[in-house]
Amino acid sequence: MGAKNCPETPRQKMINMMYIVLTAMLAINVAAEVLEAFKVVDSSLMQTMKAVDMQNTQVYSSFEQAFIENPAKVEEWKNKADVIREETNTLVSYISQLKEELVRTSGSEPVGEDNPYSADGFYLQTENGDTLQIKNEQDLNVPSEMMITQKRAEELKNEIIRYREMLVGMLSEDDVELRETILQELETADPPVDLKEGGENKTWEIQHFESKPIVAVLTLLSKIQIDVKNSEANLIKYLYAQIDAGSFKFNKLAAQVIPNSNVILQGDEYIAEVFLAAEDTTQQPEIFINNRQVEVVDGKATYRVNTNEVGEFSWGGLIKYKTPAGIIQNYRFEQNYQVTAPSVTMSATKMNVFYRGLQNPFDVGGGGIPKENLEVTMTNGKVTKQGDAYVIEPAELDEQGRRTKVSVYANIGGTRRLVGTSDWRVKSVPDPVAQVAGRSSGEIRKEELTVQQGVTAELIDFDFDFSYTVTEFTVETIGAGGYTNRYPSNSNRFTQEQLDEFRRLNPQSWVHITNIKAVGENGESRDLAPVSFKII
Repeated sequence: MGAKNCPETPRQKMINMMYIVLTAMLAINVAAEVLEAFKVVDSSLMQTMKAVDMQNTQVYSSFEQAFIENPAKVEEWKNKADVIREETNTLVSYISQLKEELVRTSGSEPVGEDNPYSADGFYLQTENGDTLQIKNEQDLNVPSEMMITQKRAEELKNEIIRYREMLVGMLSEDDVELRETILQELETADPPVDLKEGGENKTWEIQHFESKPIVAVLTLLSKIQIDVKNSEANLIKYLYAQIDAGSFKFNKLAAQVIPNSNVILQGDEYIAEVFLAAEDTTQQPEIFINNRQVEVVDGKATYRVNTNEVGEFSWGGLIKYKTPAGIIQNYRFEQNYQVTAPSVTMSATKMNVFYRGLQNPFDVGGGGIPKENLEVTMTNGKVTKQGDAYVIEPAELDEQGRRTKVSVYANIGGTRRLVGTSDWRVKSVPDPVAQVAGRSSGEIRKEELTVQQGVTAELIDFDFDFSYTVTEFTVETIGAGGYTNRYPSNSNRFTQEQLDEFRRLNPQSWVHITNIKAVGENGESRDLAPVSFKII
């Protein structure tokens, strides 16, 4: 059972939000309007607490009645509920006494002939039935002195922690949602460090009670009382639900069919169990499959049929069950299954070959076999599953496809079956082509050449998302007297010396880019063919 079974009312959510907003406003200015708003919130909180308390009283009454009717069944849960009621009353009373002590210390007057009710007044109803009027609503000293200096806030925090641990201790490990709800409602952790406020570490006590007017502190204490009562409500409703949690009940009967698999390979046996969802051990239902009555054991019948043909098949039947009133009820059922021949289809999603050093996308389909029941293995490499697809990473080159075999297994009826194999070739990623201005040779204007940044390595007509980067090259030109000038670069960019040489070139002269090396994303280095241009 979680918080969804005992949610906050819209009214309570609104009150909690109002408290947060008002507390923030206190940091700006304790205006009369703000103090008046706190009075309204506190009054609403106390009305809400009375409503929650009335609901809790009804649940406790239900425990009493259930205990009278079945003591053995209810005793464990009622005893826990009684502990919660006692601990809750103790904590709520402790907070009420703390509020009264704050008000009396701050200066208050009992309502009477000399001090009649005022529409503008802020009043506190004590546990003894006295009504006290708070005279100094903006008092900042008394709350700080009592709650921080005298450490009454620390004492309150410890009481809340003790109460919270008591409630959580009554929950099982599976009640995660309700546990989180209680921990959140009764949170006492220190706030995180706020860098905007200088990174000062604040405690829970200081955050809630230091330098706060008494009207805000009283409203906060009322809110804590509401949180305690809400936690009480959540727990006792949870405990009351546990009274019948272990009882077996059903008010609807339905036929259930459980086959070993809905997809059967040709030649295998199709097996399915048929049974009534709610079983009565005092009598066995009658089960008819394909208009023939079959044997029933422990409320179940077994349907078997050989599968000699491929295709989709259906079968069904009828379950007859006698109700406690002696009436025969009929429950019909239908089931389909598919018989498929042992087959499998494979495809490399990029092309019909694997490339060494790359993650090759790979897809496989097993006819009517669900993909989650398929397993792919290979020789000469490894296979990694990614979602419904696979990634193939070959280990060594295999141009002829003699050592690279991909096998597909299927989990059918709890048995691992080989359903297909195929041979694949493993090739190297092709050499890239060195280019300048998108070309590898031909004529080029000197003005175009001098604005280029460097040499690129392009994979032509290669579908994979893979690239090479040029790491070094040499520019060669023919100088005066027929001597060859060489200008090296240790990157993919033209050096300033190379660019200056380009500007000195005359029309009809040649420039050659040689000794080009490039490195792929997989770290593999390649020597590329040279690039030659004629200057025009």
